[in-house]
Amino acid sequence: MARKYIDCREFPSDMNCTVTIAADSEQELMAVAVQHAVSVHGHQDSPELRTQLKRTMHDGSPPA
Repeated sequence: MARKYIDCREFPSDMNCTVTIAADSEQELMAVAVQHAVSVHGHQDSPELRTQLKRTMHDGSPPA
């Protein structure tokens, strides 16, 4: 199983969020990334948000 991650710095934001989220599965990563986007950034959970998040998923572990 390949580790995946999303780096919030890749999304334009007034908050300049520096959170990186990693998980062992795409499903787990998506669930946590959506929760972060909704609760921290005020996004609506929508198919468009999930598509955008999926495009920013990377294989491997985040760089140190």
